[in-house]
Amino acid sequence: MQQPLSYRMRPQNLDEVVGQQHLVDQGKIIRRMIDAQMLSSMILYGPPGTGKTSIASAIAGTTQYAFRMLNAATDTKKDLQIVAEEAKMSGTVILLLDEVHRLDKTKQDYLLPHLENGRIIMIGATTENPYITISPAIRSRTQIFEVHPLKETDLAQALDDALADMGRGLGEYSVILDENAKLHLCRATNGDLRSVLNGLELAVKSTPKSENGQIHITLSIVEECIQKKALTHDKGGDAHYDVISAFQKSIRGSDVDAALHYLARLVEAGDLAIICRRLMVIGYEDIGLANPQAAARCVEAVQAAEKIGLPEARIPLAEAVVDLCLSPKSNSAHTALDEAIADVRAGKSGDVPNHLRDSHYKGAKNLNRGVDYQYPHDYQESWVDQQYLPDKLKNASYYHPKATGKYEKALAMRYKQLNDWKTT
Repeated sequence: MQQPLSYRMRPQNLDEVVGQQHLVDQGKIIRRMIDAQMLSSMILYGPPGTGKTSIASAIAGTTQYAFRMLNAATDTKKDLQIVAEEAKMSGTVILLLDEVHRLDKTKQDYLLPHLENGRIIMIGATTENPYITISPAIRSRTQIFEVHPLKETDLAQALDDALADMGRGLGEYSVILDENAKLHLCRATNGDLRSVLNGLELAVKSTPKSENGQIHITLSIVEECIQKKALTHDKGGDAHYDVISAFQKSIRGSDVDAALHYLARLVEAGDLAIICRRLMVIGYEDIGLANPQAAARCVEAVQAAEKIGLPEARIPLAEAVVDLCLSPKSNSAHTALDEAIADVRAGKSGDVPNHLRDSHYKGAKNLNRGVDYQYPHDYQESWVDQQYLPDKLKNASYYHPKATGKYEKALAMRYKQLNDWKTT
């Protein structure tokens, strides 16, 4: 039986790794470990299908060490002993230990001395936060690296590579993959490269060839193969971004029903990463200081959604959407910053006032640095009237509070009080 495409396309060196450039690119930590021949045990954690096994495979392919794969939940201590014996004979073995967070104490106690002496270089893979789920004894002997969800561009490149590869991929087939079908593969699989490649292989091998020997993969074929309906994408994906835009604007406009409708469309399309990112943006961009607690609750809901995945992720997402819709709205903080940025870009900066400058070095007083600075905590209400802005901007005002929630109303009162004190 032939192995799945996702297995066959596992990278044989670091250059073939899809995404994760923060770890494997030139000058990045795993690449540096390989180049310096100082490979050590590590834990890779992140969502399924994002490249943890691929990185381990690439590391093994870049070295001369034997590569073995075990699962901490299902494989036994005896399986570990076999790997340890092989390491004793050959010198070093790279062990990919999947679900490393499920390593029980017996297996852990056996493994620790082998990690300590370097005979086994363990690459642990987990979807769980290792700082919470993995014992301190294992953590102290490993380096921990987070693996990020793959971008659409990463997934699209992996599809192109698989279609072109004559040896391991689908290069022997003459495949025409419609652009909207490719987009749906990349978006509906929630950044899971394994699902992307296996969905492609099923589509290719289950679709009859045309008279000219080509295999034409359409959107409807991809939908059936991955069992997820697509949003109505046009070739450039405009409809996809229209739905995301309408989603944010409905929350901004406090229309709960419309927001839930667009959320449903995004959930059905499997766009969990996009939903989560957009909700956090909305929490801070549109609700902001009118209800900071809602933004914090949104972050918690997003973290829960990412942890449990679809379809259950729809539950915390729905709560976050209703919460954000019905919250008071304010964009005062980020518009204030945008005004300040506009001044900086226009060259309206000026020198930092002398009394605010760093004075923690010998000779600072001779340069009038930090002289006459008044320490606010020495004054009533921890406030004293002194100039903080550069001379060019000393009368500038960026923050314009909105009376749209209890929290920002309180900020507005304090802001007015401080400004009144300046004039008295």
